[in-house]
Amino acid sequence: MAAGNSMAKFSLADPVQFLALGFGSGLAPKAPGTFGTLAAIPVYLLMALYLSPAAYAVLTVVMALAGIYICQKAAAAAGVHDHPAIVWDEIVGYLITMFMVPLSWQAAVTGFVLFRFFDIVKPWPISIADKKVHGGLGIMLDDVLAGIFSLIAMQLIF
Repeated sequence: MAAGNSMAKFSLADPVQFLALGFGSGLAPKAPGTFGTLAAIPVYLLMALYLSPAAYAVLTVVMALAGIYICQKAAAAAGVHDHPAIVWDEIVGYLITMFMVPLSWQAAVTGFVLFRFFDIVKPWPISIADKKVHGGLGIMLDDVLAGIFSLIAMQLIF
């Protein structure tokens, strides 16, 4: 099903779809994953500024686990396994990328670039998870892994 045809099945009025669509950022006509990651930056800034590292970690894990349900429900509504407009997984992946990274605009930009790189290129084992794991877990898993790869790189850099 073409992306344009399934957009009508999404509703920002539905709280689950609102989250799955990254507060609407996933509806960008080009590069929705990139726009979803951009939408993660203010979420990250709020979490980094106001939460302890432990609370940040707990909230990120809760968001990742909730993402399995959120992404599955949105994919079912769209009738497409991993519709490009579903970007909750990018938001969580970016939050993983930025865990325990000193707060700066340079770090935010570097994390953005690294996460997008790993999410797009999907090196092993990310590529295996992307191809072999389906449903909400599959939608989330490749981005969680991309976030972990990016987190490791961020820790080495910063």
